[in-house]
Amino acid sequence: MTMNRAEALMTEIRKTQSGRLTVYLGAAPGVGKTCAMLSRAHELSLRGQNVVIGVVETHGRPHTQALCDGLPRLEPLRIEYKGHTLHEFDLQAALATAPDVILVDELAHSNAPGSLHQYRWQDVEALLKAGIDVHTTLNVQHVESMNDLVLQLTGVRVRETVPDRIFDDLKDIRLIDLPPAELIERLVQGKVYGRERADQALHAFFTPANLSSLRELAMELVARHVDRDTQEKRAAQGQDSSPLRKHVLIAVSDAPSAEYLVRAGSRLAERRGATWSAVAVVGRSDQFDDQQRAQLDPIANLVRRLGGEFELVVDTDVVSGILQAAQSRQALAILVGRGRESSLARWFNQTLSQQLVRRAAAYEVTIVGRGNNTPETQASLPWPLPLDWGTVRDWGYAMMVTALAVVLAGAAEQLLGFKDLSAIFLLAVLLVAVRTSQVASAMSALLCFLAYNFFFIDPRFTFEISAQQGVVTVLVFLTAGLVAGRLASRLRLQVEALQAANQYGVIQQQLTQQLATATDLMQVLQIGTRALAKLTSGEVWMRVGTLAETLRPERLNNDKDLYAAQFCEDAREACGRFTNTLAGSPWWFLPLHLDAQRKVGVVGILAPVSWRYPPETTRRLLNAMLNDLGEAALRTCLVNELETARVTTETERLRSALLSSVSHDLRSPLSVMIGAADSLNTFDAQLSARDRAELVDTIRTEGHRLDRYIQNLLDMTRLGHQGLSLKREWDLIEDLIGSACQRLRRYNTGVRFVFEVQAGLPSLHVHPALIEQALFNVLENAVKFSPAGEAVTVRAAVDSPEYLTVDITDRGPGIPDEERARIFDMFYTMQRGDRGAKGTGLGLTIVQGIVGSHMGEVSALSGPGGLGTTVRLRLPITEAAQ
Repeated sequence: MTMNRAEALMTEIRKTQSGRLTVYLGAAPGVGKTCAMLSRAHELSLRGQNVVIGVVETHGRPHTQALCDGLPRLEPLRIEYKGHTLHEFDLQAALATAPDVILVDELAHSNAPGSLHQYRWQDVEALLKAGIDVHTTLNVQHVESMNDLVLQLTGVRVRETVPDRIFDDLKDIRLIDLPPAELIERLVQGKVYGRERADQALHAFFTPANLSSLRELAMELVARHVDRDTQEKRAAQGQDSSPLRKHVLIAVSDAPSAEYLVRAGSRLAERRGATWSAVAVVGRSDQFDDQQRAQLDPIANLVRRLGGEFELVVDTDVVSGILQAAQSRQALAILVGRGRESSLARWFNQTLSQQLVRRAAAYEVTIVGRGNNTPETQASLPWPLPLDWGTVRDWGYAMMVTALAVVLAGAAEQLLGFKDLSAIFLLAVLLVAVRTSQVASAMSALLCFLAYNFFFIDPRFTFEISAQQGVVTVLVFLTAGLVAGRLASRLRLQVEALQAANQYGVIQQQLTQQLATATDLMQVLQIGTRALAKLTSGEVWMRVGTLAETLRPERLNNDKDLYAAQFCEDAREACGRFTNTLAGSPWWFLPLHLDAQRKVGVVGILAPVSWRYPPETTRRLLNAMLNDLGEAALRTCLVNELETARVTTETERLRSALLSSVSHDLRSPLSVMIGAADSLNTFDAQLSARDRAELVDTIRTEGHRLDRYIQNLLDMTRLGHQGLSLKREWDLIEDLIGSACQRLRRYNTGVRFVFEVQAGLPSLHVHPALIEQALFNVLENAVKFSPAGEAVTVRAAVDSPEYLTVDITDRGPGIPDEERARIFDMFYTMQRGDRGAKGTGLGLTIVQGIVGSHMGEVSALSGPGGLGTTVRLRLPITEAAQ
């Protein structure tokens, strides 16, 4: 494929980081692919590489059996199915063995029910992802993009196919070829099939004409991939290998010929070295019914299997929608199917291909005819009139409104004496146009014209028009009705198209708004579960590793489903229903990506039983929602990490403060106590009762002081050792203030408080014990510096939508402006501060650490009227989870 140097280098790097694929390609069974693969395996083994046979189908041929000798072979996986034991390739054993090269025969083989993957080529993809080189065999008729060509050439529809993306990891492709005559001779000799099957094959598939056509296809496929490999190598070396990158857009419909068109377009894009995508245009919201989805979803799945991208565009003008998609993709070529075209549409130059050729002057338009085995389909624009329930309903509505217009016109003429009744019929046409389709509005205009002429234009009750009435006037009425009806109907369709295009945008916007308010990972998962359940109309379960998990539904408890969920998380790929991996599970498991370094989460969806495929529009919105959920989950994880880092920083600061304080603040009371005790012991007989009482009181006072120091140290050391783990709970600030005040009264019975607490304060999501400790430290500090008998004022109010403020004011001497910020320092030694004769210098430092770990703020302000000091604590307000 054409690419620049950077892309080519990235492709080379990706190939070196994964296993390499070697394909032995043949035009038909029996050309010698398996023998060639085994011969090459012996050569690699002689070179010292660890070559293992994963699975080789010998079909009882002695020569093939002999080539297997000398190579280690994995035991097959035995699967019981309907009373029979089936032997399949053991992928888990191959991954555990991890050889250099593994041989996996018959790439297009379908695995037995109960296997990990539905197809063997998925097993090969898993081996390549694990870094194991794979040698495999394949016939050209099993390549997905060749499926229609094979059907056209041989008349046989091959059911087992391999998607073309498997060739993205291609290291080498080897054409194993035999002339048709020699292959037929081998078939007659029984070297390919048994006698009975060989006779049947000679009269069906193995005809000289079929074999020659398949041989040509195989040669073309090999040449194409060899050419692409050469271009990639030249581009990786910085050499000019090809023209600029191109893109091919395939305009498909829900018709059966769309599959043929998609395969033809993918082959054309491959030959041109271009990227490609497919687009389907729908013009009305009522086209998103189950029948339309059932027709479009298989086409979208085919596009993805072939390596393209599928896009659904809502537009009343099919050609305009296609051109819009081509412009957004920067396409250079547009492919469109010809199909069966209406003679009337072709006469008026209204077929899809004709309008594209006329309006897409900036693009290369390629018109692809139907395959010989493709049913005829209608490819023109709105000319076909399918007689579904919606069409019948619109026509009935048009006739009913026309009849009502006749009744109203007759009443207006007889009762009110109106003469010009055309406005009533014109209004009826507009009413039908805004409620139904363009075809129904045109029919309504014609019916109103005929009814107006028959009932109200002389001579009445005939379709003749008198000269006095004027033929021109009546024809102008018909023309005005048709034009007005078409315009009104087109406007309605545009409104419906915009509503259909915006409805999913509204859902995604609502999800984004809800995720923006989520504060933790569990809230993200709960919001996502509700949104996805509403989107899919099914049960949803989400998990992100071991971090968080929503409530597991009762129907997600068996080992098979849980294994599929774990596989999805480990392999980072979808599995379960709607996939080819662990398809036996009724749950559809999707990976929830956070980023490349993190363990992804998993989303399980139990979709309605009526879904054969996930609707394409739902799938696109689901992918977008999963991206939003992944980003929100990553955001909450990062916020938690940042909070943890901040808490760790605060913890280290507190530890440093504690260690720096121990040597001084513990030594001082101990020295006083030891001195007093020594005095009592030495001079006990010489001391008076008063001196003895003073020494005992000194020991008691310093002992209480030391007890508070040690308790503070033990509490903060414990919290620091636990990393200041914030075990948040919802609590009222009034309760925390009351608890702190009650604790302080046990130490100082004479303390007085004045409370000014705003009514109806919200609950705080905090660690209650830590916030209570912070309040206690501030209150204790305020009591120390307030004059005896003066009350400490405590105010609590909401000062902004984000914060709740607690002000604690004392009546002490206050702190100068230039020193207020220093009172939170661990070495603040001013007599006015916390580290005076009665303090350790830790109280407010600890407060700052606790409040900071809650993402809050603490500051010191001047008291009211310049008297005393106010310490302000601002704590964030968090909305409770709904």
